[in-house]
Amino acid sequence: MKKNQLTLNHLPTGSSTYNFKYWLRYNVVSILGGLGIGIILAVLISLLKGEWIGQEQFAYKMLFSVAISFFVCNSILLSKKLWYKKGYNIRYLLVYYTFSLIGVFLAVELNYYLFASIFQVKYTFFHTTDLAFSGVITIIVCTISYIYFARKNKFNSQIKQKEMDLLRLKQMKTQAELAALQSKINPHFLYNSLNAITSLIHLDPDKAEDMTLKLSKLFRYSINQSQENLISIQEEVDILQTYLDIEKVRFGDRIRFIIEIEHGLEQEKIPRFLIQPLVENALKHGLKNTPANGELKFSIKKTNVMEIIVSDNGIPFPSELDIGYGLQSTYDKLELLYPGNYELQITNEPFKQIRIQIQLHDN
Repeated sequence: MKKNQLTLNHLPTGSSTYNFKYWLRYNVVSILGGLGIGIILAVLISLLKGEWIGQEQFAYKMLFSVAISFFVCNSILLSKKLWYKKGYNIRYLLVYYTFSLIGVFLAVELNYYLFASIFQVKYTFFHTTDLAFSGVITIIVCTISYIYFARKNKFNSQIKQKEMDLLRLKQMKTQAELAALQSKINPHFLYNSLNAITSLIHLDPDKAEDMTLKLSKLFRYSINQSQENLISIQEEVDILQTYLDIEKVRFGDRIRFIIEIEHGLEQEKIPRFLIQPLVENALKHGLKNTPANGELKFSIKKTNVMEIIVSDNGIPFPSELDIGYGLQSTYDKLELLYPGNYELQITNEPFKQIRIQIQLHDN
């Protein structure tokens, strides 16, 4: 399993956040907000005067509010798109307020121009009083908005950082658990292997040496210096073959070992040291006392899932199965690597077998 590359984006980028849908939603909200502000202003002014301000003034307030809201909001949006990813600094603030004031200027002048065109009055350029008033209000609103979103983004960044930290800790825990599982070799197997080597030293030194080298090779596999949790089926079969070569010294011709791999699956990935504990479990509990004609078969085939089967013709599984080292390590690995995405079946009929079905991993 490749380690996930964890990244934390403290600020949104233009390509992912400011798309057309976001812009459209943003402007709809700003226009509706402008309409609301215009109505409120018209009502307040009417109440202060004690009479309705009139159709022209009402239209002017509505047009003015919508224009200010539209231009200022889009100016802020543009400043964020261009500078937001650079973080909160002096340059960003200058761009932020400059764009906002430019939006105010465009809104005020456009508003007067439209008003003059609609009501057939003379248009004059540059309205100092309205620009000053609107500029002050805009700076106040933009400052409040800036403080709010700065705090919100800081808070969200802290939450994301905590989430990333928790994810890293979870991954470290998973890696540690997998490393512990993969480093385990059954002490009984080691004890029996060393006893077999001891008995061979004087009777057949060459065979004792060969068995020692294979045992060393098996331990080298278990150390897993590359820290891989998934390896190719071919590598897993090599590990299994090394283990079986050691066990053949103990069992001799009493047991026939069969390995069948569907053609083309050699480079597919499966959990490291998944098979050896199951085969060891079959030898220990099912075939240990078989005098002759024992058979242990390991096969892998692919349908819509990867199907791994370990079967033997030894003693059937008991009705109340005691989960020992082999099955427990298999359950643990599958749950860590394929949580809720695997199936493990233990059956006696029509064949005694352990069957695992898992989704294929990418190479």
